[in-house]
Amino acid sequence: MTAIAERITRKLSEAFAPQQLEVIDESHQHHGHSGWREGGETHFRVDIVSDAFTGKSRLERHRMINAALTQELAERVHALAIAAKAPGEA
Repeated sequence: MTAIAERITRKLSEAFAPQQLEVIDESHQHHGHSGWREGGETHFRVDIVSDAFTGKSRLERHRMINAALTQELAERVHALAIAAKAPGEA
């Protein structure tokens, strides 16, 4: 796991106590595209399931995750794909 992926995993785990969390570095799929940098760690996918998202809209969930990752988004991460669900959601 990359250093940034580890930071994302740690911060989301601390913020949301997820039942499920997967952080995937997809930077290699964006080689040569906008925002890509040598060394990668620029494009990530987050799949997370947490009670914290119960009753929240998709937009609210994304805002919560973006707020938890403010530093990473400002420093290195160019793109973050998010699938945030509450327990029991398909």
